[in-house]
Amino acid sequence: MARRSRDWNTALAEDLEDPAFARGFLTAAVDHGVSVQQALGKVIRARGVKEFAGQVPMASPNLLRAINPRHNPTQDTLNRLLKPFGLKLGVAPIQESKNRQAWVAGRRTE
Repeated sequence: MARRSRDWNTALAEDLEDPAFARGFLTAAVDHGVSVQQALGKVIRARGVKEFAGQVPMASPNLLRAINPRHNPTQDTLNRLLKPFGLKLGVAPIQESKNRQAWVAGRRTE
């Protein structure tokens, strides 16, 4: 069995320093069901909490609280954390499958 030359977490942390890679990581993670807080936590810790806190002007303890799953940050706070990656929270329609029937006001539509 081949040995890895370095830990995958180390390689991921290095890749997450690139804003374009971090943006792709965040969007893919959320698309696959990972919470925004968890994905942001991974990226922020890889970049360094103190350094990132300076980028978004926010105190480090407040930043750590915002990415803690036990806390419920506001949409404004999450948008503030997503801004360095060129992202913001939004609402998008769910793509319905062709086989699925939609119900509108109690009536089936085809």
